[in-house]
Amino acid sequence: MIADPWFYAAATVAVLIVGLAKGGLGGGIGVLGVPLMAMVVGPVQAAAILLPILMIMDVLALRVYWREWDIHNLRALLPGAFLGTVLGFVTARQISPDGLRVLVGVIALVYAAQYFWLRPGRGGAARRARPFLGLLWGTTAGFTSFSIHAGGPPLQAYLIPQQMHRTRFQSTSLAFFFVVNWLKVAPYYWLGQWNTENLLTSAMLLPIAPIGVLLGRRIHERINDAIFYAVVHAGLFLIGVKLLYDASGGP
Repeated sequence: MIADPWFYAAATVAVLIVGLAKGGLGGGIGVLGVPLMAMVVGPVQAAAILLPILMIMDVLALRVYWREWDIHNLRALLPGAFLGTVLGFVTARQISPDGLRVLVGVIALVYAAQYFWLRPGRGGAARRARPFLGLLWGTTAGFTSFSIHAGGPPLQAYLIPQQMHRTRFQSTSLAFFFVVNWLKVAPYYWLGQWNTENLLTSAMLLPIAPIGVLLGRRIHERINDAIFYAVVHAGLFLIGVKLLYDASGGP
């Protein structure tokens, strides 16, 4: 088990942020979890420690948002999630974490900027769900989620333009990542990431998970759609800046 107190300081904040995202503030901000923990340990180990916690959070949050999801979007997204997971597994030892940070960071910045530039607080006219785009973005989200748990921005790139109700948006995101996180279990084992040190560290951090989920749910119930989407897009922008900064080798 990791003994570094600085790791637990960073990891506590990371788990709380991920819990807020799962509880109701949108999956995009959850991408900060691995970068925060990776300030102390490597990104691969950070992802391995966080995965069991994410899986527990998914169960806790889905109990609240059960059957609120958009099944048509999930039918388009989940085949892509499987393809993206396979691609992430096959390329796990070839693609650098910084390359993934650049990919996700650019996606986050483009869609956040588009939202605020197009029509502040509204994001333009709602778009229809498109199966081909769902497959494309589902694959991208599955791939980046497998690598550094950064599937939120690609998924939001597909879902946000539809401007669905925030509860349906949240439930659809949770259902998607519930499946994606379970798809990672066997590949993570084959890559040697399920070891005693990582699992014991996950267990130490696990009690923080329900606190974050509960807080996220409370906030979700108290804001309207306009504020919700503005917060999500602002979070996307900050995430994009953070990821690109990390990829550039900033201190």
